[in-house]
Amino acid sequence: MIISSSSDYREAARRRLPPFLFHYIDGGAYAEATLRRNVEDLSDLALRQRVLKSVGEVDLSASLFDQPLSMPVGLAPVGLTGMFARRGEVQAAQAATRKGIPFTLSTVSVCPIEEVQSQVAKPIWFQLYVLKDRGFMQNALERAWAAGIRTLVFTVDMPVPGARYRDAHSGMSGPNAAFRRMVQAVLHPFWAYDVGLMGTPHDLGNVSAYRKEKTTLEDYVGWLGANFDPSIGWKDLEWIREFWKGPMVIKGILDPEDARDAVRFGADGIIVSNHGGRQLDGVLSSARALPPIADAVKGEMTLLADSGIRSGLDVVRMLAQGADGVLLGRAFVYALAAAGGAGVENLLDIIAKEMRVAMTLTGARAISDISRDSLVREIERPLARAAAAE
Repeated sequence: MIISSSSDYREAARRRLPPFLFHYIDGGAYAEATLRRNVEDLSDLALRQRVLKSVGEVDLSASLFDQPLSMPVGLAPVGLTGMFARRGEVQAAQAATRKGIPFTLSTVSVCPIEEVQSQVAKPIWFQLYVLKDRGFMQNALERAWAAGIRTLVFTVDMPVPGARYRDAHSGMSGPNAAFRRMVQAVLHPFWAYDVGLMGTPHDLGNVSAYRKEKTTLEDYVGWLGANFDPSIGWKDLEWIREFWKGPMVIKGILDPEDARDAVRFGADGIIVSNHGGRQLDGVLSSARALPPIADAVKGEMTLLADSGIRSGLDVVRMLAQGADGVLLGRAFVYALAAAGGAGVENLLDIIAKEMRVAMTLTGARAISDISRDSLVREIERPLARAAAAE
């Protein structure tokens, strides 16, 4: 099929992947209202077209945490990325490095920290959850630092796992899940060979390294559910702030008061995120949550955003709302599943091209020229959708 956008990669991934994996990455929590809002609310932000502005050469370069980037985009942490392509975290990290942007390794990656970092020329970022097993957290932090990683993304919006109903229907969880996954793999021979046979071991590499035993996909949901900690508070993160000497970014902020708490805590940055609509359904989209947070803390820390970003136009929209940079999640995993690291590189080329078009036609020569003046608020479509729902 012809690939010209992230939506094309989504369709290619749907064809290639067993359903349990496609719906794991494609789905959200409960009725998936927030999942839809993330995309819809971004698309409702109308770009303000300007003409004859003598834009000339557009400069996408940026810097995050003193790291020069080809554009203000990174790859978000996504669990089980190594199940979507052979040693998927390594391929994605290599693609991001070649394109001059950061890759963030998930706590629950298939490939462990040491494998991924050893395969790229520049330091990746590492994401850590708040877990009951503080020994695991310290072990992961020590291993990440020893590997040369300096930017820590700390996810705080998952004290309990959200209910993802698609997983039970698809075979990721639920009755006879292992048997259903096996049948699906047989019916998807390209994936079965490339990932199922050649991409082993299929375990949670970082967890297995700590436990000294294999932690398989069957253990995934149970281990996470048993280790998330709903009692966590800001004071419980102080030891991590003291231990980690590099930039520390808090992921999962949707409220200005929480953003101010992150400033008081001493975080170097936050990620405005609702976990891609995979946690609490019905919350604000990241696009709607971002402006008041930017008003509250812009200039006091680095402000990133994720959730719902599918194009270079969406990147510009998020930057116009106040973000210093964005992270791609589903979009890069679709590309990875469809075409491996080459697919991720091509997607990033598409994103960059779309950004250049958007910036040229909004009169922005550089990333610093993008502001809320780059947008025109469009109210008719949200109101029309609300009226149709009544």
